Amino acid sequence: MEENGSEVSLTTGEHDVREEEPPGSSVEILTERMQKKSANRKNSPSINRLTSSFRETYFPGVTDAMWNDWKWQISNSFRTFAQLEKIRGFVRPPSYVNGNKDLLPLRITPYYASLVDFSDPADALYRCVIPTPEEYIISPGEGSDPLHEEGDSPVRNLVHRYPDRVLFLITGFCSTYCRYCTRSHMVAKKDKSHFALDDFEPAFAYIESHTEVRDVLLSGGDPFTLPDERLGYILERIRRIPHVEIIRIGTKVPAVLPQRIIPRLISVLRKYHPLYISIHFTHPRELTPEVGRACEMLADAGIPLGSQTVLLKGINDEVETMKQLMQGLLKIRVRPYYLYQCDPILGSSHFRTPVSKGLEIIKGLRGYTSGYAVPTYVIDAPGGGGKIPLLPDYVSGRDESYLLLKNYEDRLYRYPDFCTE
Repeated sequence: MEENGSEVSLTTGEHDVREEEPPGSSVEILTERMQKKSANRKNSPSINRLTSSFRETYFPGVTDAMWNDWKWQISNSFRTFAQLEKIRGFVRPPSYVNGNKDLLPLRITPYYASLVDFSDPADALYRCVIPTPEEYIISPGEGSDPLHEEGDSPVRNLVHRYPDRVLFLITGFCSTYCRYCTRSHMVAKKDKSHFALDDFEPAFAYIESHTEVRDVLLSGGDPFTLPDERLGYILERIRRIPHVEIIRIGTKVPAVLPQRIIPRLISVLRKYHPLYISIHFTHPRELTPEVGRACEMLADAGIPLGSQTVLLKGINDEVETMKQLMQGLLKIRVRPYYLYQCDPILGSSHFRTPVSKGLEIIKGLRGYTSGYAVPTYVIDAPGGGGKIPLLPDYVSGRDESYLLLKNYEDRLYRYPDFCTE
């Protein structure tokens, strides 16, 4: 999509969008190549009805081959309000003086934009990806790096907080920026978004020298925005380390850019089992046929899939909404894993719910749906304390040697707790 003139987004000053692009072809070269490749490519994946209507309206000259190419999706992402104002019903949010140094730029793939109701600022997906003035408000307890990841980083790109596992940040680029991102202090920043392969050597060396590390989590940014060759190189280097037992990848790409999940990527991933993937899902409206196909391809490659969801005020903080999401994930072979209390990053107060709301949701799921559909509700403790699980209080006390328990219907039961240590 072309834009008229330059645009200052809700960031501090001009933003050179070229700095945040992943390595790849320019939009002009890519579009020309795709048009020559085939304007009527057979066996293209079907497109859901809502997305098809959006594409016909705002990208009328785009072929199936182009639309289903992940690099085309990234190159044609919405990145300014000037672009979004061409969408029927969208009204630019008011501008305020920006006091938030970590504010993320705007970036939405055309595919994900097709799911958003741009005429309604209260729409769940709108609120996830559109900058609003509330992001400028800094509230007590918020911080640039509330989880203290930089303080737990022994070498560049690596966080070692837990005894037997490390977090390896391999890119600062995402195909779509979530407004509540816990790593807004590094994601999309010019000096923290792209790395040469040599930049990873200290991290590789650290993992190699720390034999207690059996689990490596690749994150960022989004690892699936990297070219296959680069991602494969990183996976191969890690898999070469004898004491690393499992590799995990954290991503939102299957939800916002399902076009990325293609056979070539699958052939790279399946070389490095045991490999696990945690996918960031937010709302049941993300569970389109395209997303279902992407997750099915990953699962068919023998990769266990889990979901990570952030609890967000006015977006997914109702029991029924969360139930639909969790049940829908199981249908596409994704096991609900974590439900996160929203981290207190700068300018996030409008996203955060009381902790009591999270407990209410877990209580509304437990017993009322399959146990597989109930994620673990956690707070990632500010200051680097790590994930702390939270549960509703099902223990009501004791009656001599009996433990008094409440079930999901709040009925009281007695368990004979006579055993001695």
